[in-house]
Order: sequence, then structure tokens, then C-alpha cells
Amino acid sequence: MSKLVTIYGGSGFVGRYIARRMAKAGWRVRVAVRRPNEAIFVRPYGVVGQVEPVLCNIRDDASVRDVMQGADAVVNCVGTFDKGGKNNFDAVQHEGAERIARIAAESGVDRMVHISAIGADKDGQGLYAQSKGLGEEGVLQHMPNAMILRPSVIFGTEDQFFNRFAGMTRLSPILPVVGAKTQFQTVYVDDVAKAAVQGVLGEADGGIYELGGPRTASFRELMQLMLGVIRRRRLVLNIPFWAASIIGSVSDLVNTITLGLVPAQITSDQVKSLRSDNVVSGDAKTFADLGITPTDVEAVLPDYLWRFRPSGQYDAIKESAKNLRA
Repeated sequence: MSKLVTIYGGSGFVGRYIARRMAKAGWRVRVAVRRPNEAIFVRPYGVVGQVEPVLCNIRDDASVRDVMQGADAVVNCVGTFDKGGKNNFDAVQHEGAERIARIAAESGVDRMVHISAIGADKDGQGLYAQSKGLGEEGVLQHMPNAMILRPSVIFGTEDQFFNRFAGMTRLSPILPVVGAKTQFQTVYVDDVAKAAVQGVLGEADGGIYELGGPRTASFRELMQLMLGVIRRRRLVLNIPFWAASIIGSVSDLVNTITLGLVPAQITSDQVKSLRSDNVVSGDAKTFADLGITPTDVEAVLPDYLWRFRPSGQYDAIKESAKNLRA
């Protein structure tokens, strides 16, 4: 019988790519999610019955253990940007990650891959970074040979980074950003999936890997690159950190008062994160240690941002028509 991997958060942005690759590798894939009915799209990644979404609440021991039964490996892709509510930073990224690792150790699971983030630090400034750091510590406490992946900002068809800012260009001639000089090493989602698969298959050593793309660029430079791809002219306006901190605090307050009905455009914790560069550190294991050549952002953006061009899919046709001679 083929081997089984349980992927917690396997229908999310990163998880779905890992699930697809594991199915292609011939493994049975159990996609553990809060809402299985919304994860039906993962089934066609394999043959009938090979990839199945199942109900799981990572805040509950029994739930985590049930979906791990019979698994040869586990992958934790669950993360959140919500610091409030039941599924907050600590519950999901710290306690949830540690719970999965503890139960994996108790169940005799051979391998674990944990998706973290560059900047994870239990003593970091922001709550997000702290919870990620504590989560890593909890994972290694129970699964010392686990592979921990720390990607920079991830891009791809379903991302909430370039898609979000490209959408904003439809509404305003100004594109506001916080930390225009902050450096990023944006990484392609499928490259992260390739790294995770190596960990599941036992083709790579455990430990912490920091994953960044081949291009290091400032926030402003990334926005200008995006604007070139979608063929729009917008003023990229930097919001000073002091002003962004006020905006973030007000957004947090409004979000709390409305019980989450009004989502925060930017949180005070995100402002703290943007003060630090999001790039691979000099002494970390990287894609090079995995034999993976990362994909450049410019090679992928046109594949999914074309819909934000002034004429969408017809933009290229209109440009071609301009070159026709009467």
C-alpha cells in the first residue's frame, strides 16, 4: 500500500501545492482542514480516493490525532494573520504547531515538515514573529529531526501580496505602502512546495531552512515591478512608520469593536514586522542545500496578474493591433 501524508492546512495557499506534488509522487494525501466542504478542489490532484479533505481542529488533541492515524509523515502549513479570536497567533502558530509535533512523536510518525517564516523569533518585536518562533521551538522539542522551512513573502496565483496591491490600483492613482525601503526576497510558492516534499520523502536533512528567491528588492521596487506587469502608472507613496503605527492601532480597535466585521487594512503587528528586512540570513541553510534553483518573480507575475491590466486578457491583443499597418 502507498504511504500516507497528513497535511494540516493542506487546502491553503502553500498546502495545496504540497498536496499536489505528494499526490504526483504516488502518496495518499490526507488534507486536514476546518471546512472540508470548501476543500473539495484538492481531490482531482490524484486518482479517485488518493487525496481526501478531512475535518480537523488543530486546537484539539483528539482531532489532530484522529487525522494522523496511519500517517508516515505530517506537514504543518497552518498559519494565521489574526491575533484575536479563538484561532489567534498563539493558538495556531505556537500551541497548534507544538500539538501536531507532540502527537506525531507519540504516534511514531517518521517525518515532519513545518512551514514557518523568515523573522520567526520567540523574542521578536511582533506577536506574529514571537508565535512563529515559539512554534518552531515546540516542534523541535518533540520532533528534533523535523524540517522547518522559513520562506520570505510567498508569491503565486493565489497570493495575498501582489494580488492585493494590484487590486488596489483599480481604485486609486496612489498606491500606499508601509516600509518602502524594506527589503524582501519573494519566493515562489511551488519552490517552497518542492522543498517540503524533499523533507517528506527523506531526501533532505532536518533543520531550519530559510527560503528566498533569487531577487532581493525593496517594497517600492516590487510594487514598481508589479505596475510594469499590469501596465498601470501609479504613485507609490511611502507611509512613515509613525503614521502607519497610528493607522494600525486604529484599525485594530475598529476590528475589535466590530467583532471582526470590519477587517483591518493593516495591523499594528504588521507595521512592526515591516520595520525589518525579510531576507535570508547569511548563515542559514537555503535552497542551495536542497539543490533547488528558485524561480524569479518576474518570470511568474505575468501568468496571473494579467487580469489587472486595463483591458485584462485583451491588453496584448490591443497592443498588437497598434502595430498593424493600414
